[in-house]
Amino acid sequence: MKFYSTQLAYLFENKEARRDLVALSKYIGFLLLTMVVLSVGFQLIMWYVEDQSHTWVSAFYWTLVTMSTLGFGDITFYTDVGRLYSMFVVITGIILLLIVLPFAFIRYFYAPWLEAQIHARAPRKVDPNLEDHVILCNQDPIVPGLIERMDTEGVPYVLIEPDPDRASDLYLDDVSVILGDVDDSKTYAAARVEHASAVLANRSDVENTNIALTVRERAPDTPIVAIAHDRDAIDILELSGCTTVLPLKQMLGEQLANRINAGHAECHPIGSYKDLVLAEVPVQGTPLEGKTVRNTHLRSETGVSIIGVWERGTLDQARPDTTLSKASVLVIIGTQAQVSALNEQLTPYATGDHPVLVIGGGTVGEAAARALLARGIDVHVVERDTDRCEALRRVSDGDDTGTLTVFEGDASDYTLLEDAGIKNAPSVLLTTHDDAVNIYLASYCRRLNPGLRIVSRIVHRRNMEAIHRAGTDFVLSYAMLGLESIWAALTDKELVVMGEGLDLFTRTVPPALDGKTLADSGIGALTGLTVVAVLCPNRDLITQVRAGTTLKEGMDLLMVGTDAQYHNFVERFG
Repeated sequence: MKFYSTQLAYLFENKEARRDLVALSKYIGFLLLTMVVLSVGFQLIMWYVEDQSHTWVSAFYWTLVTMSTLGFGDITFYTDVGRLYSMFVVITGIILLLIVLPFAFIRYFYAPWLEAQIHARAPRKVDPNLEDHVILCNQDPIVPGLIERMDTEGVPYVLIEPDPDRASDLYLDDVSVILGDVDDSKTYAAARVEHASAVLANRSDVENTNIALTVRERAPDTPIVAIAHDRDAIDILELSGCTTVLPLKQMLGEQLANRINAGHAECHPIGSYKDLVLAEVPVQGTPLEGKTVRNTHLRSETGVSIIGVWERGTLDQARPDTTLSKASVLVIIGTQAQVSALNEQLTPYATGDHPVLVIGGGTVGEAAARALLARGIDVHVVERDTDRCEALRRVSDGDDTGTLTVFEGDASDYTLLEDAGIKNAPSVLLTTHDDAVNIYLASYCRRLNPGLRIVSRIVHRRNMEAIHRAGTDFVLSYAMLGLESIWAALTDKELVVMGEGLDLFTRTVPPALDGKTLADSGIGALTGLTVVAVLCPNRDLITQVRAGTTLKEGMDLLMVGTDAQYHNFVERFG
């Protein structure tokens, strides 16, 4: 009953639905009036032509039966005038009853009723006992992965969707969703915002500002995490009440810039775990090139531990006999002092004095160029849009120690790329928002300079394998970075960006694995995760993880893999 009452309430409250019902009522009134007029005509012909007398009930009965083409034959005309009138009534009935009425019923009643069912299907409010949940304000490319992560970790959430059709589809897909407008305080009251652990404002900068102000009306203390699409919007969002503002496009550019080889060799921090720092070390141009992991002696000389080796988009476990190639990138972990000690060893070695080439001068490309300039690295940007070229030239007027040169034109032009320095560039960043273009440019740049390091962004994860086959060394997407950044903000943890499709997961050894060796645990075979290190309760870090390593309760497992693999681990071992 409550479901039908909700539908009826929508029919009578919705302005368009009310107009439809009025139109249908007018047609039904016209139809009844037509039947009355035809009944009067029946009586006149019967009285003056047929010399018969019938009641008004019989007249209306004959009119209805004749218009519906049933024609029982119990009341008939015997004259030509009567029969012509019967033909006219039948044709009128076919048009008004059999053609127009079904169409009007479907258009003005049945279709609005179906729409009301869709509106009533999606919930309008959350469970009255829901607490410590995350409120999501938009179904963007980041949210599906974020929902999967929250389901794995047991974090409750609710998605606000203003479109009834999409809200209904999401509800049928078992997504926790409520129907409501993101700029309506009643929606946040229905979402119990005052009891939420956080609100994610992930719409446009203007809408996010409105969301923050609306949330602050009801929940002054609930944390708000907002995504900023423009650098100038960061301050506005913070003044509107946002607790954390994530300029993801700028962050994406900086993360990509952090993966290039240029200037002198150094460690590139990618995150931290407790008091340990995770960093990447490109092997190219250093004495580490050509050595095995065992022969690098990094642990004995600096204290850092190698937990993985990137090789053209694939992260492998750091086995002692793994040989490091020119394209290898080490993933290390250690204290800040230990990483600094390794940096001192690497500083004398130059990876290339030529400018880094950035293809694509949009928001991401500009952010990458700014990050490189701040490190004193010269940058050549290839951009075909004239207005963007002018904006980029103004970037080079700042106080950065590096210099920026803009080359206007299409990156597929060999002469332009040659003028931009593709033959001597140590690294190239592909920052266009078209995956097909980035795949083409990766293959093209690899052919022109087989030894350079290629770092690229992608939009769709399905293209990751293709762009790696094209020759890209490192790939990162907006959605992946957004997922990790938002999750770090929600859980108050440091951001760790391993690479597209991969993440570093930490989990205390569950009771089901206590006392088992790594081989007997089946973590790799059953889940696909790779255990790269084990942190003991006494803070000792075991990086040479072997099949015979015994797992004990209280240890922390550091594992690399995908969200799906981690979800499988949680389901199997708890």
